[in-house]
Amino acid sequence: MTQTLTEMCRQLRLAHVTEALEIQKDEQLIRLAEEILTAELEGRKRSKLNKLVHQAMFPHLKTFDGYQYGNIGFPASCNRDKLQSLEWIEKKENILMLGAVGTGKTHMAIALGVLARFQAKLKKAELLILDEVGYVPFSQTGSELLFNVIADCYEQQSVIVTSNLEFGQWTSIFGDNKLTAALIDRLVHHAHILTFTGDSFRLKEAMNRT
Repeated sequence: MTQTLTEMCRQLRLAHVTEALEIQKDEQLIRLAEEILTAELEGRKRSKLNKLVHQAMFPHLKTFDGYQYGNIGFPASCNRDKLQSLEWIEKKENILMLGAVGTGKTHMAIALGVLARFQAKLKKAELLILDEVGYVPFSQTGSELLFNVIADCYEQQSVIVTSNLEFGQWTSIFGDNKLTAALIDRLVHHAHILTFTGDSFRLKEAMNRT
């Protein structure tokens, strides 16, 4: 049984699926289960975003995944990172997007709106849990957005992070040395670092059932 499949079952609260698959011991069935659960997780994520879009009355769902910045001229006072950090909202500043039809203005406006609503929900939580960081590498956009979330939480909210990777390996997750160092710096300040050793409890349970 792969750790990815076990983690997906945990996220979906499917308590007995892994047990059933372990009994079957069918690799093809396990791969099919992974594809189905991945589709379910992605579908739930889309549904959540669609709910936010509906609440905000956006015409369509737009995010920054795959967004092209090559044709955008930024002023000296703003850049891509500052725009997505949403610090201009806290400062009550405005963003004016000027250009011809079809150049990406509406897409960016909606993506910023979705991001702002998502971050607003996060700020209401006293505790943010990032479970099993390291199973899947982040895209550049994903890394930057997560950094912004951690930066917003710094000295404002508590964060729990679980990972099977040491800090020195985190660059492989986020893909940027400076961003990774800055993220770790914010996490470890005021943190209590617990280390876990020994065999997998899930493995022990599986062995005891055989």
